[in-house]
Order: sequence, then structure tokens, then C-alpha cells
Amino acid sequence: MTDIQDVLSIEQLDADVFLGRPVPTRMTRTFGGQVAGQAMMAAVGTVDPAQPVHSLHGYFLRPGVPDRPTVFLVDRVRDGRSFATRRVSAVQNGETIFSMSASFHRGDDGPEHQVSAPAVPRPEELAPGVSGNGGPDEFFAAEWPQWEAAEVPAPAGEDVPGRARQLLWVRYRHRLPDDPAVHVGALTYLSDMRLLGTGALLHPGTRLQWASLDHALWFLRPFRADEWLLYDQASPSAASGRTFNEGRITDVQGRLVATVVQEGLMRSVREPHAAR
Repeated sequence: MTDIQDVLSIEQLDADVFLGRPVPTRMTRTFGGQVAGQAMMAAVGTVDPAQPVHSLHGYFLRPGVPDRPTVFLVDRVRDGRSFATRRVSAVQNGETIFSMSASFHRGDDGPEHQVSAPAVPRPEELAPGVSGNGGPDEFFAAEWPQWEAAEVPAPAGEDVPGRARQLLWVRYRHRLPDDPAVHVGALTYLSDMRLLGTGALLHPGTRLQWASLDHALWFLRPFRADEWLLYDQASPSAASGRTFNEGRITDVQGRLVATVVQEGLMRSVREPHAAR
């Protein structure tokens, strides 16, 4: 996989028009985190840095083709004193594959609170790597070698019947620039890692067809993507061929830095009827 800075490095073609280059991948469709991350960089590039992004809401409308470039069209919906809003369309071959709205806020003084971080081992106390299908997740290691990850056992006593859950520590392996936009783009990218598969954890052995349908991400506190982040992923429901997934991202100090919500297609693959 290409360096994350290369993935996020989009080219400006015209006013509010940007180009995202193809990225080498083993996937048959463009990774959703890549499209969302590049769309975020396009939006950030049109906003005053004094107004950092605080949320994005996106819809995956069509599968992206990995070996084709993507054009990002930015609509400057609003520029206010405290808030700015951008709408971004990701286009391949004249068709929109992803649509995103992002909101930016200068920030204000106010009261603070947050839930406690899960009581889990620190990353240096865990074996490196993540698992899948009863063994090491070879796809994760091959697709995202620039990302270091460590799977976390679920905290004792926190099992909820009917809820699938997985936790992992994750960070970018190499030092990134201090530019907050790079870390925002990188977190947008990683927020799509493994989240969709959370809903399948309670259905082992079931043949499934799946795809991300939408993605929402809230940036709550400052963070660095090249420092350890705990990604707590859960799926409280699956119904009607869709899975609902959510995630909380905390840093090693226990600060809740981001939250994620995603709905995905997760429908059973019907076996072909035997010939009669």
C-alpha cells in the first residue's frame, strides 16, 4: 500500500476541483476510507485553517474502480464567522461514487465531559497484528503494511448479548507532518478499516455480500494518527440485509478523540439451486 501522504496528496485542477490518483490495492473496489480521506482533503483545502473540521457525513453511491483517478468537486455551501460547510462529490467516468458534507468550526469555550475509555492493555503489552478467520489477518497486513495494529481482548464483564464487538490499537508506522489536515485525512482513512466486518462477527460461516453504504465521523479532540489510537468497534444491530456499526476512538491518555457511525450492506449469498 502507498504511503498515506501519497494517498491523501490530491492535485488541484481548477477552483474547487481536485484530482485523486489511483492507489495500488488488492481490493476489487476502491477502499471507502481512501475516497472519504481524499474527499476530506479536498474540502479542507478550501477552508480557513482556523476553522478545523468537526464532522463529516458521506454516502457511498457506487463502487469506485481502483485503477481509475477520481475527481473531487467542492461546493462552498457556507462560510461563516464560526462555521463553514462544504459539500464534496467524488466522480469517476462522469458518475458520482461518493457524496460528502463536512462541517468546520472555529471552536468555543464550554463545559466538557466524556465517557471513560475501556480498561484494556496498552499496545506495548499486546502481540502485534490482528486476526481473522481463526488465524492472522493476512489481508490487513498486506493491504495496510504502513499501519501498525494490535488486537485487544474485549474487557471482562462488558459483553452485551446481541452486540458484536472488536477492539484494536492502531497507528501509522512513520512520523507524519504536524499539519492537522494530514492527521484528519489519515484518521478518516483508518476509520473505515475493519468497521464493516464487525457486523459479521456474530454470523460465522455465513456467506455474505457486503459494502459500505454511508459513513459519519465526528472529530472531538486533537489527535495524531502516528500515535496509538484505540478503535473500539461494535455492531448493535443487523436487519433487512443491513448492518449498523459504530466506533469510538480514544488516545493513550484515554481522551475520546473521534466517534464513527456506519451502515453497510450485509446480505446473505444464496446458494444456486441444483439442476433438476
